[in-house]
Amino acid sequence: MHDIEPYYNWLGYYDPARDERSPFYGKEYNYDVYSETIYGYYIDPAWDFMGSETLYIKVLYADYINGYAIIEFIGEWNDAINNDIMHLKRNVIDSMIANGITRFILIGENIMNFHGSDDSYYEEWFDDIGDGWIAAVSFPDFIRDELMKYNIDRYINMGGTLQIDRWRTLTPQALCEVTARLIQRRLE
Repeated sequence: MHDIEPYYNWLGYYDPARDERSPFYGKEYNYDVYSETIYGYYIDPAWDFMGSETLYIKVLYADYINGYAIIEFIGEWNDAINNDIMHLKRNVIDSMIANGITRFILIGENIMNFHGSDDSYYEEWFDDIGDGWIAAVSFPDFIRDELMKYNIDRYINMGGTLQIDRWRTLTPQALCEVTARLIQRRLE
């Protein structure tokens, strides 16, 4: 797991450690020390702790003018034991919403497992964004199946055309535009 890095090619567009509105503003990264672990496996120091011992994130992009955020995940999304959605919602998402973010792109290709519980935090998140949306991009099939088993797909758009395998070849703005068009088609 220590070889899996968050996507770093967009740092020229956005750096959460330099964004005063980011929950990770001012964070200093020591790329020589691997100190964070998931189940005893060290992870790359560029991942950010958001309150869960099993799920780490990286805010790859935030556009407050257009209301977009792109967040990449690594680890086990465990709502049953660690209430990961509560940590994500309270420690990251709430401040983003307060700063005008209403469209969220979640990159899930490095999520290893999902354990569901109730959907109240997902419902709250969905209600908080009004006309916005949440899109799960490049989540593994078995993770999407588990999310759907717990009816999370009522709040998060996933599957089908949202399996954007080439998302790294796009700029963050282009990924936001492509995802917005795909979501709009689903609504029509």
